[in-house]
Amino acid sequence: MPLGIDRSHFYEEKVKHIEKSNRVKDERIGSLETENAMLYLKLAQLRGALQHTRQESIEIHEQFEDESRFRKSVAESACKFKQELDNIKKDMQSVQSAAKEIPKQFNEQVQHANSVVQRHKMAFQSQSSSLSELQERLAHMELTLHDVTDRHAKEKKRRQELHNTLMELRGNIRVHCRVRPLMDFDRGQEDMSSFGRQGAKSEVVVHFVDDENVCVRTTKHNKVFEYERVYDMTETQNGLFDEVQPMLTSLLDGYNICIMAYGQTGSGKTHTMLGSHKNEDYNPTRETHPDEGVIPRAARELFRLTSEKQKGTHTVEVSVVEIYNNDIRDLLSHDPNIKHDINTGQDNSISLPTIISKQVDTVYDVMCLVQHGLHTRRESATMVHEHSSRSHLVVTLTVVSPAPSFFSKNSAPGDIFRKTKRKSLTESQLLDMIPEALLQATPRDSKGRSSSLSSSGSMPSGSMWQSNDISTNSAGQAVIKTKLQLVDLAGSECVGMSGVKGQALRETANINKSLSALADVLGALAEHRAHVPYRNTRLTHLLQDSIGGDAKLLILLCVAPAQRYITESLQSLGFGARARQVQRGQTKRRLPSSAEKVSMDTPKNSRSISVTGPPPFSQR
Repeated sequence: MPLGIDRSHFYEEKVKHIEKSNRVKDERIGSLETENAMLYLKLAQLRGALQHTRQESIEIHEQFEDESRFRKSVAESACKFKQELDNIKKDMQSVQSAAKEIPKQFNEQVQHANSVVQRHKMAFQSQSSSLSELQERLAHMELTLHDVTDRHAKEKKRRQELHNTLMELRGNIRVHCRVRPLMDFDRGQEDMSSFGRQGAKSEVVVHFVDDENVCVRTTKHNKVFEYERVYDMTETQNGLFDEVQPMLTSLLDGYNICIMAYGQTGSGKTHTMLGSHKNEDYNPTRETHPDEGVIPRAARELFRLTSEKQKGTHTVEVSVVEIYNNDIRDLLSHDPNIKHDINTGQDNSISLPTIISKQVDTVYDVMCLVQHGLHTRRESATMVHEHSSRSHLVVTLTVVSPAPSFFSKNSAPGDIFRKTKRKSLTESQLLDMIPEALLQATPRDSKGRSSSLSSSGSMPSGSMWQSNDISTNSAGQAVIKTKLQLVDLAGSECVGMSGVKGQALRETANINKSLSALADVLGALAEHRAHVPYRNTRLTHLLQDSIGGDAKLLILLCVAPAQRYITESLQSLGFGARARQVQRGQTKRRLPSSAEKVSMDTPKNSRSISVTGPPPFSQR
């Protein structure tokens, strides 16, 4: 471009043109952006539609597959049904063919059954006479068996009665044995899996054989012990007392009774005598409990017997003592630690004059006093038994009853002769006039004959009637005192097994010493030694009357069945066997002292009367 030319106009036009071009481009860019935004929006819509279409396509595809599978399963089912239908058609054809054969087979079976019935009918007719004969023989055998069973039961009962009578006449001690069940503490330190198994310490080795025999299985041989009665592990408290109960009827007939539980510690003595309880937890009730022991049941039976007598004629007193470390302690006293001495009367009767005896009217009163005594009775835990009694418990029920009328102060036996106006009486007439109880009071010689009633009328010495525990009531009437002693002995212990020390060791030594002395006394009685060591311990001294023959004595042996106690079990069973060998002579009845001092005013020319024959069975 030539120099000197004005270029400003040219640049302005060019700028305007460029600005216009830019405005056109900006407009174009705006429209393009708007179009692009719309395209983006349309793209998003198309993408959403595409996604929805794809989802529908997937669903349609799944439906198609489901439909294909369903059609395939339908086709398979149809094929299977077709096969089954073909099989059913074949079966129907076979059934139809078999149905056509049924009438023919039925006729054949009916003909065969008719022939069998005919044969059996002929056989039945031929054997009907034999069957009638067999039925008659069976009925006869059933009657014979029933008769033999009744006779066996009667003979067994009669044998038991005769055995008891023989024991009464010989003065033998009755011994019953009770085998307790296996308890959890019998396993000691053994594992529960070996409890009661063969070879374990808790293995049962003491076995009930029958009502009179018990067997102990040792490593060398079996030992069998026989007693008057043996109770198995399932025997109830009521079943045991049913065997003890008949003895109590003799209490009101003038006989002393003693029931003693003997055995090692933990063998069930306190359970047998008192029931299932702990001393501190025992609460007496007025109602009968199935687990209550001999003591509450004996008290209940005693009150039942007295209720049958004339009201107010019989009273009952109770005392509760324990023998602890060879000392006698009154458990009803305010201070049970006071020691009491045994008093021996002129007739060798044993009494405790310093102890407390309380009159009772009901079983509940008795057991409340027993409970009071149990709270202060000594007991402690050992390795053998958690509640081991450390003393001997003696519960005494004393029955005060009126003496027979012919023994009263206003009626001497001589009145029998004074009341008759006849001058000459035969011996049989005199015998008929003497009361039966007076005849029973006459002593017997070695051949069972009675000694003569002397003309002086005094009761001969050595009578089966005794004047022990005699007094008069407030009306001056002679009364008879009989006592029921219920003894729960402390259990014998092996020191190594019980693990006792200190004071408990001293208690164990005294317990074993007293039980050993009791065995020595029975041994001396069995061997008829001149000296019987009653005074070696307070236990044997206190029970001298009962052991020596002035009471009907029942020993309840309590035995643990486990192998770990076999030594103590054999010792207890041996003690019972030795006790059965003691022959003490006929048990003596209580008699008021006045009956020995009255005289019989017989005629001058009368002669002595000898009464022969044994005493009536009811008084044996």
